[in-house]
Amino acid sequence: MRADGRQPDELRPVTFHLHYSRYAEGSVLVEVGQTRVLCTVSLEASVPAWRRGSGQGWLTAEYALLPRSTLIRSPRETSGLRGRTQEVRRFIGRSLRPAVDLAALGERTLIVDCDVLQADGGTRTAAVTGGYVALALALRRLEREGTLPPGALRDPVAAVSAGLVEGIPLLDLCYEEDARADVDLNVTMDAAGRFVEVQGTAEGAPFSRADLDCLLDLAQGGIQRLIALQREVLAQDA
Repeated sequence: MRADGRQPDELRPVTFHLHYSRYAEGSVLVEVGQTRVLCTVSLEASVPAWRRGSGQGWLTAEYALLPRSTLIRSPRETSGLRGRTQEVRRFIGRSLRPAVDLAALGERTLIVDCDVLQADGGTRTAAVTGGYVALALALRRLEREGTLPPGALRDPVAAVSAGLVEGIPLLDLCYEEDARADVDLNVTMDAAGRFVEVQGTAEGAPFSRADLDCLLDLAQGGIQRLIALQREVLAQDA
């Protein structure tokens, strides 16, 4: 029996609260079980220096754990970002970039801010899944306003975790399971079933190719359901 009573291949309940922030071009509060992440999207009329003159846009991501999003207070990162924060924000940016036609942006940058209000495992994957919904809302608005041409948004992407806990393959790990996992994967895929990013590690003993294949299959099934949820909530807001 899992910590929260789910079946091994069952996702935690997922809810998207659209237009959560008044001022952002697009925003969503995504709830995945007890994990809560606020995703907001902003458009800036510039690109990084190395991108200037290319005619291409850019997408980048920021990520932060609020101090009491965790059981014990996490200090604010006022003296520079910790290594984990840097790694997670890059994961989110790489995961979301394929969902946008960067050429259609012109020399503009989309910034996806992902702030964890409450953490119970899977914050980076929740940020990707919610971040896509926030991007879709932002690009719809920018197209309506005439700021961007139609078609900048590509097919959905979503992310989920999978892991081996006491030898059992589990989908969408909560914190209690993640802390005990022998193998931990974070997987991003698009709607066509193609991989965008796979992060995986053994926390102790090495694992087999068969274990990896099993976890990837679990993740793919979960991502297909997450993308269906993304499409459903965006269709309701159209």
